[in-house]
This record gives sequence, C-alpha cells and structure tokens, in this order.
Amino acid sequence: MARPKIHREICTQAPHSCFKPNGVSMGKLEKVSLLAEELEALRLADEQGLSQLEAAEIMQVSRQTFGNIVKSARRKVANCLVNGHALMLEQP
Repeated sequence: MARPKIHREICTQAPHSCFKPNGVSMGKLEKVSLLAEELEALRLADEQGLSQLEAAEIMQVSRQTFGNIVKSARRKVANCLVNGHALMLEQP
C-alpha cells in the first residue's frame, strides 16, 4: 500500500488553464498535465530563485520531495517546449 500524499502548501494559482503552440488547434496536440504543486515548485525555485531548502519549507515538504517535484515539473515543461505539446495547468 502506498503512503498517503502529505499536504503541500500552494500559494499561487495559474492565471490560465493551458499553454500551447500558436497556430495549432488543441485537438491536434498531445496534452501534458502540470500539477499545481509542480507549478508552485517552479515558481519558488525558478521565478523567485529560492534554494531547495527554503522552497521546501514554504511548501511544507522535505528537501528531497521538493527536488523530486521540481525535477518532474522541469521535465514536463521541457517536453512541451521541445516537442510542441500543450501544457495543461491543474488548478488547486
């Protein structure tokens, strides 16, 4: 049995529900879902420039868990940019 997911503090909400390449309809695009916690991790680490330890404290998770979340988020964003997929933003 998997461990229950602990609460993650999320202080921001995406202003839009998706980002996609211009000129391509959504029906033709592969969709990649970015979790609210992944967006928050990107905001703290990349936009605000916080260390993993500082950001982990804000999100109320361990540094290792924060590192795993931000790694997953960066991989998804890179995949969408390189391969032209739609990035769907989950709302908390």
